[in-house]
Amino acid sequence: MNKIQNILQNFEPISLEDMDRVKLLNRVDTKFVFQFNLLPYILNDVKEFYYVLEINNIRTNSYKTLYYDTLNYDCYFQHHNGKLNRTKIRFRKYIESGLNFLEIKLKTNKNRTDKKRIKVEDIETSLSENSKQFIQNNSLLKDAELHPALWNTFTRITLVNKTENERLTIDLDLAFKNFKTNDETATPHIIIAELKQGKANVNSDFIKAIKKYHIRPMGMSKYCIGTALLNKELKSNNFKERILKINKLKNAS
Repeated sequence: MNKIQNILQNFEPISLEDMDRVKLLNRVDTKFVFQFNLLPYILNDVKEFYYVLEINNIRTNSYKTLYYDTLNYDCYFQHHNGKLNRTKIRFRKYIESGLNFLEIKLKTNKNRTDKKRIKVEDIETSLSENSKQFIQNNSLLKDAELHPALWNTFTRITLVNKTENERLTIDLDLAFKNFKTNDETATPHIIIAELKQGKANVNSDFIKAIKKYHIRPMGMSKYCIGTALLNKELKSNNFKERILKINKLKNAS
């Protein structure tokens, strides 16, 4: 991790306030999954094209998330079965900035991500009336059906393109915990990078940089993968490729 921190010092910083131009709450997302060992090389390759988010002199930021789902795991199975206009509901704590949000993500039938969120005092393990109302107003899921399902923690590097309407998040040190059983698993050997763009642009500086490492787009929902890894009884056929990828990268690390 020290090596990553040292490389990030070579990036020009950007503040949360200056990031307003790339909020991209309605956007096109493209995810990439690759081995942790490649990260230093990739960061060196893109440092001239991106700013790095810095909060209180920190350039790697910690996140904690609690996902909600129905007892029948409707959100999980919507994704598993490839349904568009699908929803995920989560509380997310941004550790360094001290901010907490209730977030609703909708993947539309045009393959865009539409995110709505409100500030909350803290992560809620039981929904407040305000949160219930927000969910009621912004999703087809009824709050009474929803229950805490999965904890997720990770460290994030956030990069902002210097010239394009584009943000890149790089997630590492991923860990998961089943809310009900407290079973845990972690995938420290993988990186999930997510390119967030106003409209899809294959000429992104990041995409051009990773071509030489033969890294291609691959969907990877942290909620779905964590749920599949910790709930062996749930159907996960359509996530098999992702799980195999995680295991392959672990064996190669």
